[in-house]
Amino acid sequence: MRTAVGVAVVVLAVLGALLAVRQVTADPPPSAECAAAGPGIRVDPAAVPEGPVAGWSGEQLANAAAIVNAAHALGLDTCAQVVGVMTAMGESSLRVLDRGDAVGPDSRGLFQQRDNGAWGSYADRMDPATSATNFFRALEEVPGWRSLPPTIAAHRTQRNADPYHYARWWDDAVEVVSALAGRPVLGTGR
Repeated sequence: MRTAVGVAVVVLAVLGALLAVRQVTADPPPSAECAAAGPGIRVDPAAVPEGPVAGWSGEQLANAAAIVNAAHALGLDTCAQVVGVMTAMGESSLRVLDRGDAVGPDSRGLFQQRDNGAWGSYADRMDPATSATNFFRALEEVPGWRSLPPTIAAHRTQRNADPYHYARWWDDAVEVVSALAGRPVLGTGR
């Protein structure tokens, strides 16, 4: 009897340890902003609206479509697509900029990516699809990014000074991606 109890205790201890490891290694739940994310969308570049959509139009919406399509090509969901558009809104107002700023004079493109080797060549940084692809690859390297507030996920990817810099563009990004999709893609919120 005593041996059976000992074996039972050991078995329960092992099972408890396995469950604890599973809880630690399981993906955390998505952030509130991304809880309703669905499969990524693909945008027909010929069908991009002229706008304005939430104040964004023309070239800006075409660049948003390139960002959305880069995420789709990587198999990412609508949350990632909105995070990408939000980030480019905050970095370049959805324009391919051939200039940086005082902090990053070598920054270029939609995501204002630096000439440090991490973001590719000058041509890569100036190409909307390639720069977006490089952004999304870096985003996927951020541990638990889906569980973070979107502005924090973008900040950890871009490594800018203000972790809340991108928050003001979240609602616009949701509206733009929804317009490109022709349907709502996420809830709003910061």
